[in-house]
Amino acid sequence: MAAITSAGVGSGLDIEGLITKLITAERKPTTDRLDKKEATLQADVSAFGSVKGALSAFQTSIQSLKDASLFKAQTATSSNPELFTVSANSSAVSGSFSIVVDQLAQAAKLRSGDFTSETEAVGAGSLTIGLGAGSFNLTVGAGTTLAGIRDSINQATDNPGIKATLVKVDSGSQLVLTSSKEGAANTITIAATDSDALDGKDLTKLATANLTPIHAAQDAIIHVDGQQVTRNSNSFSDAITGVTVSLLKADPSITGTLSTALDKSSVTAKVNDFIKAYNSLAKTMSGLSSYDAATKKGGPLFGDATLRGVQNQIRQVLSTTVQGAGSFSTLAEIGITTDKTGTLQLNSSKLDSAISTNFEGVAKLFSSETGVAARFDNTVQSYLSFDGALSSRISGVNKDITGITAQRSKLEDRLITLEARFRKQFTAMDTLVGQLQSTGTFLTQQLDNLPGPISSKN
Repeated sequence: MAAITSAGVGSGLDIEGLITKLITAERKPTTDRLDKKEATLQADVSAFGSVKGALSAFQTSIQSLKDASLFKAQTATSSNPELFTVSANSSAVSGSFSIVVDQLAQAAKLRSGDFTSETEAVGAGSLTIGLGAGSFNLTVGAGTTLAGIRDSINQATDNPGIKATLVKVDSGSQLVLTSSKEGAANTITIAATDSDALDGKDLTKLATANLTPIHAAQDAIIHVDGQQVTRNSNSFSDAITGVTVSLLKADPSITGTLSTALDKSSVTAKVNDFIKAYNSLAKTMSGLSSYDAATKKGGPLFGDATLRGVQNQIRQVLSTTVQGAGSFSTLAEIGITTDKTGTLQLNSSKLDSAISTNFEGVAKLFSSETGVAARFDNTVQSYLSFDGALSSRISGVNKDITGITAQRSKLEDRLITLEARFRKQFTAMDTLVGQLQSTGTFLTQQLDNLPGPISSKN
């Protein structure tokens, strides 16, 4: 900002305006050049960021194909999902089994007899409450109510898994006990000892013999290919290797079928993701490096050696034959080809046929150590790594942008010095002009005061 001065008072010239215009004229060429250069560098950073983003998305798609477990995945189906559902992991083996659901696993549930209300005292003594092999004890004091028994059961830290609640029915209030564990071994038992026979209350009303079963504890029973399987849960994964069976309904009159097979649809989906990501990457790089003959303008990375290197490496991996992979050695053999623009095209029928007839061959083509996915992953990672070519290129561009900031700072320092010099020079001129104007005025006045013809008034 220009200093507040009295420049121009002596000469009458707009010296501040002149200095401002001179500094602006001095600043503009350099500022315009730096702005243009910075805009180009920022466009380069943005463009390389787009390349990294597309490469990262492509790497994600190929890493899933690099994982050999994808090609071992199994899918399981139930012919009657109202009776049972199934799922499978990679350890399952393709096949089919007949399933009959005879009985569902069930958790025990008991209820007490009627009490007048939840505030009725149940009597003093002790209760030993068991669930299967586990149990816990409650000491019941005089005046303990039915609601108090409920709360003591639910709050007991050593309770093995029994929940108590109160139900009010027309005939009174009842204590209901429910097991959190299914299976025939998880029965609920209560041993009650009444310690005060004179209080008119009978704690043994809560003993097992006086409780009414609502649900009996029972195991699940199914038949697999005619052989009985008994489990204490409705969901189990230890009957058929790699298969989890979830029972929903029992009906011994219906025979369902459980089928397992290689999960070909997942592989097809991953291959399609790979093609989509590759084409997106190719489109991004092509757009950034293109040249428009009509406008005579190139993309932000037109002619860039780093981007050209990425394109060449990706194309080389795509066209190189996979050695020792088995039946298939190129992507074209399973229906993946490139058109004249470099875009991948998929022949779905050819891929389906390859997967159906030689699933292992497709797996090796992608997921073997020398397979397509591994080679693509290594190539892409070499560019995405911290010390890779793209990171180094972006780092260099950012360094150039930082250099522009430093050049602007130096420019401003130089202009401050130049402005000070201009002000000093114009101030000296202004003083001189003021002095000359003052001298001229004095001489004019003296001449005007002279007598005779030489007077300035004549």
